[in-house]
Amino acid sequence: MNANPVQLSYENQDFNEQLDHLLAWESVSDEEVQQRVKHIIAEVRSRGDDALVEFTNRFDRLSVSSMEELTLGEEQLQKALETIPEEQRQALEVAANRIRSYHERQVQPSWTYEEDDGTLLGQQVLPMDRVGLYVPGGKASYPSSVMMNAIPAHVAGVKEIIMVVPTPDGVVNDMVLAAAAVAGVKKVFTVGGAQAVAALAYGTETVPGVDKIVGPGNIYVATAKREVFGQVGIDMIAGPSEIMVVCDGRTDPDWIAMDLFSQAEHDEDAQSILVSPDQAFLDQVLESMRRLLPEMERKQIIAESMNNRGIMIHVPDMKAACEVTNRIAPEHLELSVEDPQALLADIRHAGAIFMGRYTAEALGDYCAGPNHVLPTSGTARFSSPLGVYDFQKRSSLIHFSPEGASEMGKVASVLARGESLTAHARSAEYRIKK
Repeated sequence: MNANPVQLSYENQDFNEQLDHLLAWESVSDEEVQQRVKHIIAEVRSRGDDALVEFTNRFDRLSVSSMEELTLGEEQLQKALETIPEEQRQALEVAANRIRSYHERQVQPSWTYEEDDGTLLGQQVLPMDRVGLYVPGGKASYPSSVMMNAIPAHVAGVKEIIMVVPTPDGVVNDMVLAAAAVAGVKKVFTVGGAQAVAALAYGTETVPGVDKIVGPGNIYVATAKREVFGQVGIDMIAGPSEIMVVCDGRTDPDWIAMDLFSQAEHDEDAQSILVSPDQAFLDQVLESMRRLLPEMERKQIIAESMNNRGIMIHVPDMKAACEVTNRIAPEHLELSVEDPQALLADIRHAGAIFMGRYTAEALGDYCAGPNHVLPTSGTARFSSPLGVYDFQKRSSLIHFSPEGASEMGKVASVLARGESLTAHARSAEYRIKK
């Protein structure tokens, strides 16, 4: 078993074509998956709790008879927080405090301004009423995702956060429940899959319908989120996790190798990319990866990820490194260089930027403070990390004075008649002072 990422040179004539091929990723949401998801959603919509219990028993290998057995309240979440080891509790609380402190700075207030004639314009910013948080269960248990999704919603002022988390074979992850308690979640349903997404989107007798669904999941969850979009909002349809490291060749190669592994160990489709103007350094990192790989618990996954999707890119200089960065628009970008601030002006597309040799991307996953829910697969070109603003909605405020309505009525009349919308024009004209 070895790590053999593809080696590319920026100066090769077919560099762009090679890079596009290596970056390409297609969802495995085929027609069969879509049809199964559509069936599950239709059943939950028509039969509510009964369908939710039936699918949960079937897919999670349980034998419950009612939703009451799949419901956890605030008291049970608090008990989980008190039960976990003190070291874990302290780590959750430190991380939660940092995440909360960062996101409190994102709160957008309502605002207005008044024009000379007394017309008032502005924007009212309000939180959503109720949000659904999907949390993976079983082997993929991520307490950090609970906090990253729930805390911004809580800071935004969302009144009710409903969490769903599957418990295959009845296995409950206490640290996930403890994270929910720390993040301000008060109600949890131990259901998952497309059936949980359907319940959140349309509501059942027990699960209340929500305004928006956030949180990661498998291909059935992602497909279900895409299917219910429009009935509810969703955060994103996320692709595999990815990291891009730009290094000047003067960081310990073992550090860089492990930074690349930190994304590769997520799953076989994860992508790790290293860019450097120093070919000898690229070779050193490759040697470090091969030496360190046998020590990894998830070495099989890392090897497959690195061999199928790993990339090492040699560039002539840091300007070219920034050009490659903007072309890739990575989810996570490490600038492992002496003066990362000097490169920032040239970086236009990245989900999160980790600056300096000591800023491992892993810190951002857990406790730096900024959100780890980030745009993947090049979508950092047009989207942003999850934040408080994703749980707020904005209403425009328009209050014309009689004078303002008269003057703007003349403008609206001309434009409306230019569009042959006579009723629009006359509606505005009625307010014009004679």
